[in-house]
Amino acid sequence: MAGLIKREDIDEVRQRTDIKEVVDGYVTLKGAGLGTFKGLCPFHDERSPSFTVRPQVGRYHCFGCGEDGDVISFVQKQDHSSFQEAVEKLAARIGYELRYEDGGTGPNREEVGRRQRLLDAHKIADEFFRAQLLTPGAAEARNFLFGRGFDRAAAEHFGCGYAPQGWDALLKHLRGRGFTDAELKLTGMFSEGNRGIYDRFRGRLIWPIKDIAGDTIGFGARKLYEDDQGPKYLNTPETTLYKKSQVLYGIDLAKKSIAKDRQLVVVEGYTDVMACHLAGITTAVATCGTAFGTEHIKIARRLLSDDGTGGEVVFTFDGDAAGQKAALRAFEEDQRFTAQTYVAVEPTGADPCDLRLSRGDDAVHALVQSRRPLFEFAIRTTLKQFNLDTVEGRVQGLKASVPVVAAIRDGSTRTGYCQALTGWLGMPDPNEVLRLVNAEVKNTARRQDGGRTPGPQGAGRTDHGAQHQAPPNHAGAPGVAAGPPSEAVPSFHRPDPRDPVASMERQALEVALQAPSLLAGAVWDRFAEARFATPAFQAVHDAMRATGPGMVTDPVRWVEHVMHEVPEPLRPLVSELSVVPLPAHTEEAVLKYCRDILSRLFELQITRTKADKMGQLQRLDPSADPETYQRLNRELLMLEMERRALRAET
Repeated sequence: MAGLIKREDIDEVRQRTDIKEVVDGYVTLKGAGLGTFKGLCPFHDERSPSFTVRPQVGRYHCFGCGEDGDVISFVQKQDHSSFQEAVEKLAARIGYELRYEDGGTGPNREEVGRRQRLLDAHKIADEFFRAQLLTPGAAEARNFLFGRGFDRAAAEHFGCGYAPQGWDALLKHLRGRGFTDAELKLTGMFSEGNRGIYDRFRGRLIWPIKDIAGDTIGFGARKLYEDDQGPKYLNTPETTLYKKSQVLYGIDLAKKSIAKDRQLVVVEGYTDVMACHLAGITTAVATCGTAFGTEHIKIARRLLSDDGTGGEVVFTFDGDAAGQKAALRAFEEDQRFTAQTYVAVEPTGADPCDLRLSRGDDAVHALVQSRRPLFEFAIRTTLKQFNLDTVEGRVQGLKASVPVVAAIRDGSTRTGYCQALTGWLGMPDPNEVLRLVNAEVKNTARRQDGGRTPGPQGAGRTDHGAQHQAPPNHAGAPGVAAGPPSEAVPSFHRPDPRDPVASMERQALEVALQAPSLLAGAVWDRFAEARFATPAFQAVHDAMRATGPGMVTDPVRWVEHVMHEVPEPLRPLVSELSVVPLPAHTEEAVLKYCRDILSRLFELQITRTKADKMGQLQRLDPSADPETYQRLNRELLMLEMERRALRAET
């Protein structure tokens, strides 16, 4: 049994790993000030980016949900792994050899985490299937690909493979690589019968299904032979790794283009994704045996940086009844996006793969360009059910369409489609449609609320609201304990953001956490002697003094040690202070800002000290104690000279 990883190695991995590069594998980050990056939080659903990464201090913090941590905790949460597994994964990423306590050498193959074992098995299986595609027995699979316009280079790019027709080809291969049957049962790549487990995929063309980070987590398999009694397409069943409601085929290949082009194209199959990418639509992905749902939307929105500033989602469906039904299901989920949402329907029923094969790459582009707004498609599809040439048909069409229009949450868009519906129905009075739609909106809200009216606690709240807001200096941001006081844990009240002293103190702590090298030497003595009027900020300052000046040259370890020293309720506050963007856009401006803030802090301390001594002086009788009187005057003079020197420095 391996021992614990040595502490110094953990620190080394944390320091050597670029947290931005790791987070970029999951979240689209954009610059938000010098050395700061923001994106949509991977831990909760949000419309405005509030997830902030500060590589210089090696931390992230979400100002919406409060999630925070370093690169190790990020990997833990994203991969659902243990601390040790996360460190080992990051160490492997940078090629760092870990050392373990008690002479341990790290986990062997049997001791690694279950998730990593599953990933290892999938990686090996992926390589096995790819190699099999080149064997004589895979001729039918190669013919299938070639017949749909995919050459060997395309097959390699998308990782296509072949599962041999035998019952245990993959099973023998993975057993030979040290995997036990108990482990293999958990992968979803095997079925179980009276004689034990056997290959789930046999005699089929294989596509590897990968997560956003590029790890293979499952497979899709297409039937090739007539004697195969299974379904046309067979996917990995639900496993620890593979959740079909959270999987988008091709997301690993499309994520960069999606983020760059602010576009996501959703198609229906593996070959459609291949055809789109080869035709130049490199933003295409596909669901895996399920409708495009809420979890898929979360993935898409994070890549699109779906913050209301643009971007589009295009659903491609066949023109038949099934395709129209799928499009209407997409309409139900549409308004979770702020991006524009469209439908591209091919009237002949051809999918992107067929289009590319019969009419070339331009036809695939033309399909995407023919997109129509999803709202329009949903309404027109509803109207198609009725004969609009008759009065009865128009009335029925109006009644059926009103709930569809009422489901549009954006008021301006809803009003626009009321006018459009009036025209499509040929009605003389547009106000009639608007009246019916508004009534339906109110009735729907009443039904959803169960007839209740919101109480005082719900007053003034919105779906997203303040969790995404923060004043420029974040003086009132969350992170300070606001619950009932505990006897064991001190309670810290949130400072008033209008208090200029509290605001300045917060700025000073932001500087001290993000640019600790400025505290070196004599500056540390001044900083350590400072006193903060805000109890929460004083507690953070105490933690900094407890950490000591020895860490100020190492921003990552400095923040980590301060987090360790500060009271538990204040750790989210320290996280915020360490990542909030500083109001400067160049290195020189940041340096000047930081020095100015520290000077203001030190000047405030001088002012407080002078006030104390002036009070003593005023209470003193000079004739009774001339020595103390003279000493206080000298000290006041020295303080004034110190303040002038500070101002001269800035």
